[in-house]
Amino acid sequence: MSADRDPVTITPYPDGPLLVRGHVELRTADGEPIDPGRRTVALCRCGLSAVKPFCDGTHKASGFRTDD
Repeated sequence: MSADRDPVTITPYPDGPLLVRGHVELRTADGEPIDPGRRTVALCRCGLSAVKPFCDGTHKASGFRTDD
């Protein structure tokens, strides 16, 4: 990590997405880069998002729950 980059943090939200802050490189399962479009992104954990790997809020309507 270079000195001019903020550290990356990943915060799991209860019953919701993973909030990723900082400079990260996202890739598809095939290794293709995914442009997050911003430095803070919410990644889907419920598997139901229409915009995977990003969260679209579907977890709320689906009743998705995480283990605490």
